[in-house]
Amino acid sequence: MPKTERIVINTSPLIALVAANGDLNILRFLYKEVLVPFEVCQEIRTGGSSNFAIAEFEEANWLQKQQQPVNISTLLLNSLDRGEAAVIQLALDKNIQTVCIDEAVGRRIARLSGLSVTGSIGILLRAKQEGYLVNVQQVIERMLNRGIRLSASVINFALRQAGEC
Repeated sequence: MPKTERIVINTSPLIALVAANGDLNILRFLYKEVLVPFEVCQEIRTGGSSNFAIAEFEEANWLQKQQQPVNISTLLLNSLDRGEAAVIQLALDKNIQTVCIDEAVGRRIARLSGLSVTGSIGILLRAKQEGYLVNVQQVIERMLNRGIRLSASVINFALRQAGEC
């Protein structure tokens, strides 16, 4: 869980955090700047089959929602989906050291690009560590109930780190 004041975040963690907490205020608690690439904004606003998290995303007017597409390198576009590639490229372009990505391939490529990586579970654990009132077991249950996929090893790790097992 990297300690940082600036972060670029992907679609999946935004959705997972809304599923966990009902809003995105946990990000505001932890970071001075939370950048959301244009491509991620588009993915969120598309809403998938249930339009989940759109209202919470739009209400979070403190998020720095980028208004222009990122000029993404071909290497990133060939390896990742557009949202993950945009997160990494924006972080590199703005000299932001930390990204929030949940997908394994995106996390690996971000690390290979010299970035620190966290995910939705890392955000929750850091928030709890820093005094944000969060019951990790309850928020994990809410995430699972909303269809967020978490492996048993990630769940067990999170509960151990939170001191809840």
